Amino acid sequence: MSDPAIRVRDESGIGVVEIDHPPVNALARPVRAALLEAIERLAHDPAVQAIVIHGCGRHFIAGADVREFDAPPAEPLLHEVLNRVEALDKPVIAALHGTTLGGGAELALASHYRCATPDLSFGFPEIKLGLLPGAGGTVRLPRLVGIRRALELMTSGTPIGIAAARELGLVDHELRGDVLAGAVAFARERIAAGAPPRRTTDLPMPAPESPTVFADARAALSAAARRVPASEAIIAAVEASASQSWRAALAAARERFDACRRSTESRALRHLFFAERVPPPAGTPQPVATVGVVGAGTMGSGIAIAAAAAGLEVTLVDAQDAALAAGLGRIERHFADAQRKGRLDAAGAAAATARVRGATTLEALAPVDLVIEAVFESLEVKRGVFAELGRACRPGAVLATNTSTLDVDAIAAASGRPADVVGMHFFSPAQVMRLLEIVRGRDTAPAVLATAFALGKRLGKIGVVVGNGFGFVGNRMLYAYGREKELMMLEGATPIEIDRALETFGMAMGPNAVGDLAGLDIGYAVRRGWRERPDDPRFYRVSDLLVEQGRLGQKNGRGFYRYEPGGRRGTPDPEVDALIRAEAERLGIARRAIGADEIVERCMLALIDEGVRLLEEGIAARASDIDLVWCHGYGFPRERGGPMFYADTLGLGHVLERIRCYARTRGPRYWTPTASLERLARDGGRLADEPSAPTTSATGRG
Repeated sequence: MSDPAIRVRDESGIGVVEIDHPPVNALARPVRAALLEAIERLAHDPAVQAIVIHGCGRHFIAGADVREFDAPPAEPLLHEVLNRVEALDKPVIAALHGTTLGGGAELALASHYRCATPDLSFGFPEIKLGLLPGAGGTVRLPRLVGIRRALELMTSGTPIGIAAARELGLVDHELRGDVLAGAVAFARERIAAGAPPRRTTDLPMPAPESPTVFADARAALSAAARRVPASEAIIAAVEASASQSWRAALAAARERFDACRRSTESRALRHLFFAERVPPPAGTPQPVATVGVVGAGTMGSGIAIAAAAAGLEVTLVDAQDAALAAGLGRIERHFADAQRKGRLDAAGAAAATARVRGATTLEALAPVDLVIEAVFESLEVKRGVFAELGRACRPGAVLATNTSTLDVDAIAAASGRPADVVGMHFFSPAQVMRLLEIVRGRDTAPAVLATAFALGKRLGKIGVVVGNGFGFVGNRMLYAYGREKELMMLEGATPIEIDRALETFGMAMGPNAVGDLAGLDIGYAVRRGWRERPDDPRFYRVSDLLVEQGRLGQKNGRGFYRYEPGGRRGTPDPEVDALIRAEAERLGIARRAIGADEIVERCMLALIDEGVRLLEEGIAARASDIDLVWCHGYGFPRERGGPMFYADTLGLGHVLERIRCYARTRGPRYWTPTASLERLARDGGRLADEPSAPTTSATGRG
């Protein structure tokens, strides 16, 4: 073959095509070319009666090579290869196992027969990259499973297992044991039965399940899905398949695919795809089998749940018997609920629960491999805990602090062994949220940093290594974002106007609703201990005022909004509007109407500006790290790629001009552009290409 990723051999009349392109057998251009060459060779070999296509390793084919989507399509195009596979006059059997996604699933549909192992994961995740199945999926899938189910599979991107695939008729035969041997045996059975090629495109399109099937599919799209053009493109492509010949419908789908490929939304999602796959930090991770968690509150018990679910033995420590009992109860209820919802069987839930044991003294952590501290966000409290951990834990154990804003170096110094200390900032709820900020202290050993990163991966987290400085990356930027929404409330925007504008932009929640959910008193306490808090009476004055008035958020039913008992959706409260107006008058701030465009622009520019500063200071290693933090931890819309990618789509010249405009109209205190932004704007550069300073450990701003 022209590429060693494709091997062909004859199994006594069965032509076997093996795809061996680690790690996931992606259908890159050389692989497609060699696959087409192999198919043509076997098509013209009179000794070959049937063909088996097999993916080597743990996967059949996990899709296309995503790197190719940034360039114009290169021949042979995948749909051309698959059309040739389907057109063969010899039976073609796809031997499916493991991950069979995207282009791999489309190859399976173009094959005449499909057999699969029990570990099958079959699906069309293209929508998660802002794309649609462009090699025949929109034509072939509805012919096999019906229009409604095809739309569900492609617009959700959620894969299905062997049971669902068999029920839908996507799999003809389930394999046990060796996948290739089983597929060859199945091929011989097809030959013995005189089974002909069975072409999916020869099947008629099924009638729509209802006259409103396409309207229903559009109505079922989430707000986020509607912001991605590929969602509508998938529905339109299947709609075309219902009314056109399969060749015309496939051509139309190809045009839609290419338009989606060029869209900003797809480029943003592909940007995040690659950002999530950055190599781990240098250093050899230490093995971790046992974990200690200090603090049995909501965060500590959430971390314990995540660790136990990943198969780790956990010791949960809290000095208060009642708090420990409450934490262990939360853990037990979590796994019982997982069993009730079918995520775990009874044995799995019982085993996970049993992996967590409680203790009331830090001496119980003497044998563990890694400890995560999750106590009250106070530097004095955390330093006291680490002084004890430094004595109680075995030499070489990793000591991690879950602080969200505090100085990791100051905490590490208290331990007496700062090389063993690292920040592991989980986001609440820790058993759900994927982001993990891994904070490199001044003395953190490379192996300790690598161990924290590896543990995060085992827990299913997106780990982002950041430098040490107040708020690290996420929370420091949050204060810039929140600063502008707080100033705009004093200037005339209401809390609901701000939240609606930013949610329309795509944020998962408006910042005022987020504050109420988290508890306004939490941020209030953090700001009291922030040494570098801006000396500005307007800074976070609205949030501070609400706390001083006893309005803490959802926890007591009154924050920016008013909440009914047990309710999570607040309603605007005229009392809050009156408080804000009175405070603005006291501070001498003239009020005006503020439109949604200004609300969004000021909040986004504040995020971008602070992100640029983090890159300059080396707190963030790369712009894409900042995007990961904000998309995974703060609800930034993925289809916009994160704040730094969004800045590049706006154009840095435009960003600089708007910052200068606000410097003139709102004052230079918060609107002084950085030197690197001015340079990049002048040179036509992008933040995506900007190298940061070395990731630092620092106090204060960095």
